[in-house]
Amino acid sequence: MARELTKRKPLEPEVLPPAPEWVDKLAWLMDRSIPIGRWKIGLDGIIGLVPGLGDFVGVLVSGLIVAAGVRARLPRSAIARMVTNVAVDGVIGAIPFLGDFFDMTFKANTRNVEIYREALRGGHSRLKDSLFVWAVFLAFAALLAIPIVVLVLLLRQL
Repeated sequence: MARELTKRKPLEPEVLPPAPEWVDKLAWLMDRSIPIGRWKIGLDGIIGLVPGLGDFVGVLVSGLIVAAGVRARLPRSAIARMVTNVAVDGVIGAIPFLGDFFDMTFKANTRNVEIYREALRGGHSRLKDSLFVWAVFLAFAALLAIPIVVLVLLLRQL
């Protein structure tokens, strides 16, 4: 019973603080700060060109926006969706060439700021957030299962 009294409860949307200004600026810098014709890319796509280290740094910087959401006590489902965006950006971004193009187009930071604002307004759907996270989880599980299935089929042929 005492544990329930000390457990932090999420704040109501009316009393949640607004998204910090630096969150918007960081998303802009990482996703849209460099105009190239009618397209805009950010530093995430540029630093992602550095093999190995670039994608790691991009994920760390993207994690700052997620950390701001955690600090603002956004719903867990929104945080899970934000973490999933960063994970997808980091995993696919690590693929040579294809990942660099993906880094320039996916814009995980901008997506995460939208999720942040939606959660602050109370306009997010926990079901939508949960379904998104589960869909990504199942897609990754399927991708991991493909090599295992191929290996089992090859071993049966022996």
